[in-house]
Amino acid sequence: MTATAGMQPEGSDQPPVAADEPAFVKISRHTLHGELLERLRDMIIESVLPPGTRINESQLGVRLGVSRTPLREAIKSVASEGLIELVPGRGAVIKQLTERDVREMLEVLAALETAAARAACRRATDAEIADVRALHDSMMAEYARRNRLEYYKLNQAVHAAIVRLAGNNFLSGQYEALQLRLKRIRFLGNAAPEKWRGAVAEHEAMVAALAARDAEALVRALTEHLEQTWVRVRDSI
Repeated sequence: MTATAGMQPEGSDQPPVAADEPAFVKISRHTLHGELLERLRDMIIESVLPPGTRINESQLGVRLGVSRTPLREAIKSVASEGLIELVPGRGAVIKQLTERDVREMLEVLAALETAAARAACRRATDAEIADVRALHDSMMAEYARRNRLEYYKLNQAVHAAIVRLAGNNFLSGQYEALQLRLKRIRFLGNAAPEKWRGAVAEHEAMVAALAARDAEALVRALTEHLEQTWVRVRDSI
């Protein structure tokens, strides 16, 4: 028998669908894996799990209220991002970056961001630039609340959004991979109030240059910002 509107085929376990009923859309929700990834990253960023710490899966699982299997999968994913090392005989250890590691990565990050900045000023639409401004304004609201972690996440979202405006997927992929490895270090740059104020002023200059589509001003602002990032974090490595 052929199903008609409002009916279901014989033997079907599916409920009848009315002719004018819209198609079902699956409800999206954060998966356990996604939530664990975010929690692990945050714990590393905020040094709840300091560099050099060996992760005790049993203890951490109890603290987070999860079993070892999903936790182990999340640890592997974060290890692939460069925040955790899987060391034979020791297990999962929080990655310790050297001064040279950080300096060299910031140099490459600056090259990627400045290349993206020039392209963004040429290619971005007014609406896309307005979206970056909106992220910046949200970041400033968190700064006013002195909510350091949420400020930091929006700060990184602003950088990533500018890079995406270049319209170069390969550049964006390289940038995101490097940015993941620097998460904890860049968070440290806002530890002291005067350092935080300096970073905020640099972001104001970046967003103003982007809004004006002044590529050279944006390159100068980004270069200054990343050079000062090194100054702000080098004593904390």
